[in-house]
Amino acid sequence: MPGISPARKAAFRILLAVDRGNAHADDLLRADEVSVLGVADRNLLTALVMGVLRWRIWLDAQIRQLLKRRNAKLDPEVIVALRLGAFQLRFLDRIPAHAAIDESVELTKQAGHRFAAGMVNAVLRAAVATHGGAARGELSDEGRGELAVGAHPAWLVERWTSAYGPETMQAICRHGQSQPRTTVRFQDAAAEEELREAGIELEHGELLTAARAMISGDVTATAAFREGRLRVQDEGSQLIGELASCTSLIQDQKKILDACAAPGGKTLILAERNPNAQIVACESSPPRLAELRKRLAAYTGRVECRLADAAGLNQDSAFDLALADVPCSGTGTLGRNPEIRHRLRWEDLPRFAERQRGILGASLRAVSVGGRVVYSTCSLEPEENEQVVATVLAENPNVRQIPLAADIETLERTGILRPEGAKRLRECLTREGALHLLPGVVPSDGFFVALIERSA
Repeated sequence: MPGISPARKAAFRILLAVDRGNAHADDLLRADEVSVLGVADRNLLTALVMGVLRWRIWLDAQIRQLLKRRNAKLDPEVIVALRLGAFQLRFLDRIPAHAAIDESVELTKQAGHRFAAGMVNAVLRAAVATHGGAARGELSDEGRGELAVGAHPAWLVERWTSAYGPETMQAICRHGQSQPRTTVRFQDAAAEEELREAGIELEHGELLTAARAMISGDVTATAAFREGRLRVQDEGSQLIGELASCTSLIQDQKKILDACAAPGGKTLILAERNPNAQIVACESSPPRLAELRKRLAAYTGRVECRLADAAGLNQDSAFDLALADVPCSGTGTLGRNPEIRHRLRWEDLPRFAERQRGILGASLRAVSVGGRVVYSTCSLEPEENEQVVATVLAENPNVRQIPLAADIETLERTGILRPEGAKRLRECLTREGALHLLPGVVPSDGFFVALIERSA
């Protein structure tokens, strides 16, 4: 496509594929055709794709207001070109308006819609006039909050308002509109020193002493990342692995089940914290299992990667501890995975919950008497969290929920949790003693964690 920058060409293709439901943005952003781009183009590409996905609902509403016929049916290529242009005009103040408009018009033409090029040009010029060239940086805090709420599905906003109150709902929505910071975990101190020598700026995590947050630089371009001596992992995700390991250390378990192990970040923490344990890591998808085996290759002697559906496990009383980090809606990760908001429907939640109950029930049967299951999701929805736990408890008189307060105290005492992090987590405990991390309230993605013990 002559006359169009490589970043915008790639962004157009990726957004069109996502819009058609053919692929996921995070997979496409790691594709070979992206890796050959220069650093500046890769950065712009990521900003365009993730930005449009985060703001798509709001952008579509603005675009409709500027059409002569607001209910006009637009071809997918045309609406994607309009979104790209409108996003740059409203939120990227370093992009000249003429570049955003002209290249969106050219994308429309070269996608086979010359007849619509004039309309795209008119709508985007009207957008400039409407906003007076204002960019996101010129919005007030109140204005950013209103825009953030408008960029989320109304049904989710209503649910979060009802469950958490309007102030927390706004915090969740604001978090969903920003790129979460990159948090890493090192295999050894030498890897961290290598990054600092390479000019990558890091700071301590806010919850865990082992976590590091990136201030500047690209950790994925380092030898330590390529060699697996550091991994990118959200701090809340790391915390789940630490909580499971804390339970293991208290009870001195020797055999651990990771029921839904891929991509393996939490399994690695279990293996690192429990050097004498035998671990079975289950995954139901053959491609994901292959990736899991590759990632856990260093622990082949004591971590068995098994192709298995966690809900169908039939090994009664075989394990001392199980981690059931179940598949879920992912509404706690909308900042990191913005396209979820466009795919998810409220009627999906009962289907998720049914599978989650099956996995939790199977995990409880898999542990011995006195064994424990750590149940976790990256969802904010009660159907997948408290209601799943409550239903399984009601159906199984031989299990009980254990408050996580003691584990938080142990993690703080052993230096795994920072004191400030422990204080924050205590504030996130529910009445039953489960942990509810809300994005925008704590410095991580959103997670729910509950600890359940088999008593007979």
